[in-house]
Amino acid sequence: MSEEVLSQSEIDALLSAISSGEMDADELKKEEKERKVKVYDFKRALRFSKDQIRGITRIHENFARLLATFLSGQMRTYININVASVDQIPYEEFIRSVPKKTILNVFSVAPLEGRLLFEINPNIAYAMLDRVLGGAGTSLNKVDNLTEIETKIMSNIFERAMDSLREAWGSIIDIEPSLEEFEVNPQFLQLVSPNETVVVISLNTTIGEASGMINICIPHIVLEPIISKLSVHYWMQDTERKANPKDFDNISKGLKSAPVEVKAVLGESTITIEEFLNLAENDVIQLDQSIENPLKLLVNNEPKFYVQPGKSKNKMAVQILEEMSRGELEDES
Repeated sequence: MSEEVLSQSEIDALLSAISSGEMDADELKKEEKERKVKVYDFKRALRFSKDQIRGITRIHENFARLLATFLSGQMRTYININVASVDQIPYEEFIRSVPKKTILNVFSVAPLEGRLLFEINPNIAYAMLDRVLGGAGTSLNKVDNLTEIETKIMSNIFERAMDSLREAWGSIIDIEPSLEEFEVNPQFLQLVSPNETVVVISLNTTIGEASGMINICIPHIVLEPIISKLSVHYWMQDTERKANPKDFDNISKGLKSAPVEVKAVLGESTITIEEFLNLAENDVIQLDQSIENPLKLLVNNEPKFYVQPGKSKNKMAVQILEEMSRGELEDES
């Protein structure tokens, strides 16, 4: 519990009151010993611990970065998104805080039960729409007069943006977000009961010259099956988890089956362009390789072994004599 720090003037006033008899030190001690009672509002039940709220915050900070990257590619303009706040409040309080006319998207997130609600400020939504249609990103607020084409374009943008949410939640659970409803009036939406606790993640969003908020409303029923995975303890366990031996075996098998180019170099030589142009049949080019020295075997154009030429089953072949040492490899480079 945080303690209140008194200023020097307040300390002097307190000492003066005690010395003058206006305040009794014994009464102050008695009040200190009395049990302090904290008011608890059952309508505003806190279903998530601070640790779990921090876990949700981390996930959506990642989502904000991914969403900004996705929208920047789609809109071809400057976009900045960051988490402004993460709060747990009753659903009724969230709905009352939403403007009467706004852009609302309801997503199912299988395999989790329940649905998520994305509330996008009209300034942001229309800036997106204007950019997609080739404009400068001008924001207009005409939510009452959305055409079917505008509704479809907006829905497609928000639905494709859910790939970023899927990726952000991938460290906890694999979800499949799917757009179920597109609405402009919050009074027509009833995700959960009014007193149900929801987590509201508010994202500060800037698209070009337009700015506004994107609010994500997640009911408790959605997070309940994975609530234990939202704590720092789970994240630490996940970080310290040892590598699965099967993963190592699978990687090894994949590497072993990867094709590489192997070639033996019989020798090299240097000639002038004039000599090259005058080459004729039966001419002999002298190589710099002595028949007494082993050949070099190259793997993907990197010298790796010393070999000697020969035949195997009537085919030209080489036999590996020894591996090239590290010093020899450095001399080659």
